[in-house]
Amino acid sequence: MSQEEATAKAAKPADEAAQDGEQKKQEETAEGQEQPRQPAWAARRDLIAHGPDFVSTLVNRDQFGQTGGAHYGDTIFHFGGEAETSRYVSGSIPRSDVEALEVVFHECPSYHKALARLRTDKIVFLSGGRETGRRSAALMLLHRLGITRIRALDHQIPLSALPEQLDTSAGYILRDLAVSRNRPLREPHLLALRERLERTDARLVITVEPSAALGNIPSVRWEPPSAKDMLHSHVTPTTGESAWADLCGLAPVKEFLARHHRPDEIKQFAGRLIACHRGEIDEVQLAAFGETAVTTQVARWLTEDKPELRDKAFLVSLAVFDKAPYAVTAELGDGLFVRLQKIEDPDVPPRIPVFGSSREERLRLARADGYLTAEVTEWGPLEGKFCAAFRDERTARVLLEEVWNLHPSARPALAEWIRKLAEDRRPLVRTRAASAAALLATADLSSALAHLIEPWADARNFNSWLTAANALTMAQLLNVPAILPILHDWCTGENKSRRWTAIRTYGLLGPVHHKKILEALLDAIHQQPRTESDGDGNEDDGVTEEAQQFADALELLLLAVRDPVLTALAERLRTDRSVRPHALLAFLQACKQSKDDDSDRPFVLDWYAQAAAADDPPTARHLASFWDALLADRRHNAPALGILRRWVRAADHDPESESALASLLPALASTPINHRRVSHLLRMVRDSGRAPSPAADRLLKRLPPD
Repeated sequence: MSQEEATAKAAKPADEAAQDGEQKKQEETAEGQEQPRQPAWAARRDLIAHGPDFVSTLVNRDQFGQTGGAHYGDTIFHFGGEAETSRYVSGSIPRSDVEALEVVFHECPSYHKALARLRTDKIVFLSGGRETGRRSAALMLLHRLGITRIRALDHQIPLSALPEQLDTSAGYILRDLAVSRNRPLREPHLLALRERLERTDARLVITVEPSAALGNIPSVRWEPPSAKDMLHSHVTPTTGESAWADLCGLAPVKEFLARHHRPDEIKQFAGRLIACHRGEIDEVQLAAFGETAVTTQVARWLTEDKPELRDKAFLVSLAVFDKAPYAVTAELGDGLFVRLQKIEDPDVPPRIPVFGSSREERLRLARADGYLTAEVTEWGPLEGKFCAAFRDERTARVLLEEVWNLHPSARPALAEWIRKLAEDRRPLVRTRAASAAALLATADLSSALAHLIEPWADARNFNSWLTAANALTMAQLLNVPAILPILHDWCTGENKSRRWTAIRTYGLLGPVHHKKILEALLDAIHQQPRTESDGDGNEDDGVTEEAQQFADALELLLLAVRDPVLTALAERLRTDRSVRPHALLAFLQACKQSKDDDSDRPFVLDWYAQAAAADDPPTARHLASFWDALLADRRHNAPALGILRRWVRAADHDPESESALASLLPALASTPINHRRVSHLLRMVRDSGRAPSPAADRLLKRLPPD
């Protein structure tokens, strides 16, 4: 090796180190640029708008969690009949199975249509989703035509060899014929089958997936009977018709029928219902069946060969994005698939067919419904978004818990994927990342903290802290133990980012536990570490980052809980020097917020108007005392007058705002100095040469004499 080559080789690591250092510097700069702060109230709106249903607790002020579910094995059952086992894959189907099925089978329009076609054409293609009763329908179609010998054919048989299998006068069933663009069913295949059927005087029922490439070959779309009809057919042969009305009116039965179930689940529930009718089990035991059904279905999805890994990833993605736009669910589900594939088979690169997925088929697999709705955005609702939701609301939680606890090999991929979701620019995606972490915390709190929540709380950017706060908020709403002690430790600790996270979480949880949360916040304010300025962007306003955190949390409590928090803080304005600056800043920020309705009226001004109209002197007095304190405070005087100026301007176009100001401003002008401030402000607005304000003139006349 020459000296030049040696020198170059030695220099290469240094060059790479320099490049790495530069890249790290750029990343740190980018992180630093991510710091623009979303207002606390706006962040709360995003959480409520984009979170799962249980987040509505923050609006309804009523804490609740979710229930779990359960699951079944991997045997495929048919509509209304006995379980299909491997011995029936090829060969004769026992006569006893057909006779047992005849007792409980319930006919439906698609069955009659298929029967008419089978009678005339000797062959019918029954198109429908898996586990919808297609096999039972096929058996009954052949049985209704008087066929006593029914044989099941191997579904892997090549199309060209299929006619040779139809060698006797019998009825044949071919389940799940694999027909695709690469293996199409063409007209010569159909003609050969018909010719053979005519020659042997046989009948053939072929079941296919809805996405099967049949081209112009006619088929019948299988739509099973309703769950109520199926349950009726299973129960009444034993209990009699007279008992059906009472059984159908039981609460567990109503709840069961309100959800989607496989035919075999209906058959099993019918057995439980008959047992309840006989007094062998009670209604509580009957109701527990639904929990088992969900968990069994989830286990089948995850442990069987079908669905394939990409569809399993879609199911997990739907668990995170339940009731969210389908396109987002599918898009991000592919990202999870890539990570799972690297674990399962790292030598095979993941292959994603760009146009190969059927939305209808995926929703059928997931037992989900699609619907059009408006998407909530910061610019208002956008109509026409196609969303997807599990039919049973318990599925999402059970699925995530099952993946996290029973399939730990998937944890690294799932955790990495959720952390990536938290970096997305869309509020919906970031919020659902937090909700996924909360659901996983219900299954294993320590692991959810280690893999997701703590890394977010320890990150260097505001969005990650907010995601951690949202996750902890939702975990508490789901009754995860130890969340409140964790918040207390973080809030009174020395880790700045965790302190921020805990304080924001306290603010978000205010509507649920406002007394406990307010006490914790005030305690944290009194115990906060005595440190120098944090140096994170508020020094110009004279407000430290620590003070801003507490003010944001108190603002959320004020706006969400209102009177109880207002009273508690107003009582401390004059007596608690530690709380006073945080309370004033919180109230000032609250005065900048508008209502969420179409009026867009200032929230606090409307609050005062309601108190005045309801003859609620304490609330009106406390609001006025806060305003008096703002006007007397050197730091907040100017921005407070600016808010009043905007309110007066808005009163020119809003009589209700003018009415509220007509009550508020005289209350503020009760002292000489405040009278001068308010009257001067009104005269300045009234006499503005750019846009005079008639409302300001009327309000000025309502002030008491100086």
